[in-house]
Order: sequence, then structure tokens, then C-alpha cells
Amino acid sequence: MSERAALVPIFIFSESVVRPTCVKEDQKMLTNHEFEKEIVRKIRLPYLIYTPESYDPEKKSPLLVFLHGAGERGNDLSLITRHGFFKQAVAGTAFPFVMAGPQCPHDRYWGNYLESLNDFLDEIIEVYNIDKTRVYLTGLSMGGTGVWQWLMANPERFAAAAPVCGSGIYWYAGKVAHKPIWMFHGEADTTVLPSESIQMEANLRKNGGNPKLTLFPQVGHNAWDYAYNKTLVDWLMAQKLHD
Repeated sequence: MSERAALVPIFIFSESVVRPTCVKEDQKMLTNHEFEKEIVRKIRLPYLIYTPESYDPEKKSPLLVFLHGAGERGNDLSLITRHGFFKQAVAGTAFPFVMAGPQCPHDRYWGNYLESLNDFLDEIIEVYNIDKTRVYLTGLSMGGTGVWQWLMANPERFAAAAPVCGSGIYWYAGKVAHKPIWMFHGEADTTVLPSESIQMEANLRKNGGNPKLTLFPQVGHNAWDYAYNKTLVDWLMAQKLHD
């Protein structure tokens, strides 16, 4: 990588506050109650940042958010560079977008952190002057499932998504059918069966979507070794949110 391209470890903390009250309405035998309590939540979320050689903080930049798999959980950010575009960036491949890779804690899942991920995304957008119409989401295995969870919870935030060998959430397909989505799966995957992506594609189409699905013959769970290439980069860069 050039001197201007950089991978930087950063930490973000997220808090939410709710005010406490307790309201009681008396009746003869039954009483109605409303309970509300202040809850302060602090989450430590380390993440890795890649900024391309072309990055200019004065100009809007596209962003790719990468959700890693279960094997990369913990507190060692170098684990995020094991696979995908972050691995390629370490090897010297240049990319046209900023990349952000948060790290999920041990024994937790991305679905536990959707609120914190939104706080994280807000932070990245502000600090790195990100173009909100060109935010892309990808992830592999547990991260592929996380892509579906986050995309379905906040479809308005992403211009496109590329889940790799993730478990589908079929019953909510209608929420994201209008999104540009490219799925990848190994046909010989026995960890997350390819039927997960096949069924997801079918449900998206039933809801009026036009997703892409690439199945790799004789490939197991490591579909990411084939999915993360220049063709995917070019496809992502062609997507943009519209009013």
C-alpha cells in the first residue's frame, strides 16, 4: 500500500439513556401499571479502518462495512484481516472506498449489536466524510447472517449488500426486496447450507426483488475466497441510494 493508504485500529463507545418513571392507575380489583427505568448501555466496539490512496477528507467518499465471521471475534483486530477485502488490502490491493470492519466480542453475535452498529456507522460517516448514498454492506458466515439482520432492520442506510455464505431470514425478505443484493455461497458448504441463500433468493423474487446469487461448485464454507474480487467491487461502486 502507498503511504496514504492506511489500516487503522480504533475504538468506539456507544451509550443509550431512558428516563425512569412509574405510573399507576387504580381500579377496583385490577390496577394498570407502566414501568419505565433508566438504562445506561456502554459498548466497547473496536474496528479497523482502511482509507484508500485517493481518500480526501474534504470530499465525500463511499464506504464498505465488513462484518467478519465467528472465528474472528475477540479483541485482536488483526483477525479481521484474515479474509476478504481487508486481507487483500494488507497484501497491497487498492480499493476505491473507505472500509470499516468492526469486531464482535467473544461469544456474541452481530444481531446482539444492531443498535451499536448504527452508532458505529454514524461515527464513521461523520469522521470520514462518507457519502450517505453510497454505503455498502458485506459480511461472511456469521457476518453474512449479520448483513441480513442489519439490512432488514435498517434498509434505508445501505445502497447495496453482499452477504457471503450467511443464513437467510426468509420471512422478512419483503423488507429488502427492492435493494441491490448479491449473494454468494459454496455448493458444498456443510456449515451454512447453500439452501439458505437459495431460499433467500426465491423469497426476494416472490416479493418483487431482482437479487443476484452466485453458487460456487465444489466449494465449501470458504466462499469468501472466490466472492471478494474486482467484479464485486465494480458492482458495489455502481450502486447508489436514490430519493
